[in-house]
Amino acid sequence: MLLVSNRGYRYGDGLFETIKVIDEKILLKDYHFERLFESLSILKFEIPSLFKIEKLEKEILQLCKKNQCEKLGRVRLSVSRGNGGLYDENKNLQYIIECWPLNESTNKLNENGLIIDIYPDAVKSCDKFSNIKSANFLPYSMAALFARENKLNDCLLQNSEGTIADSTIANIFIIKDEVVYTPPLTDGSVNGVMRRYLIKQLKAAKYQLKEVSLTIDALRNADEVFLTNAIKGISWVKQFRDSTYSNIKTAEIYNSFIKTIHA
Repeated sequence: MLLVSNRGYRYGDGLFETIKVIDEKILLKDYHFERLFESLSILKFEIPSLFKIEKLEKEILQLCKKNQCEKLGRVRLSVSRGNGGLYDENKNLQYIIECWPLNESTNKLNENGLIIDIYPDAVKSCDKFSNIKSANFLPYSMAALFARENKLNDCLLQNSEGTIADSTIANIFIIKDEVVYTPPLTDGSVNGVMRRYLIKQLKAAKYQLKEVSLTIDALRNADEVFLTNAIKGISWVKQFRDSTYSNIKTAEIYNSFIKTIHA
């Protein structure tokens, strides 16, 4: 039972994984569970002996089947430290699994490019917690509200150094002169599983890829821009302020590395 004294509810003392299920299989399963347990370690959770990958996978797939979304579904696995105040000794791990059916469009590259901008009212810190999918989601939540109010598809967040970290729900990549760029994790972005998968695949395929800080000027001058997350894989960005982008290389990357795992 989830109580009002739950520390995830009270303090954002927890984390979550957003997972895609296709044909009764967890997409990028190893990456998700590796990030989950690494994040729990960073946050100093006491992990019960029964809290195992095999158990979680079984419960996720059982719930998807019960909710009739095992063929194509979205799962949110939320983990919190339990109930109590900031200085209470109760460290019992609690978790919730939710799932919903997905539309087939999530397995395709978007035809209508996204329109994005920068969220002006908050910045991300660059510390040991920045890469975690934390339950403390306020900057992203407010950025998403800003995007809706300004008829945008998404918003980017900058870090305390003034460079781009990520978007409300995705990591960012740009392409300039055939070179693919993405911010390093040290710039405060969430350690996205699709980001990690794509970097590995691009390097193996001998693409030129650089993890470097991205400025607003670099974004404006890019040839192409795309966002990545576990649900959509890749989303093509059409416009940032007065800059517009093609999607020739983006479509090539999607077809080579994302379409294959969605098949």
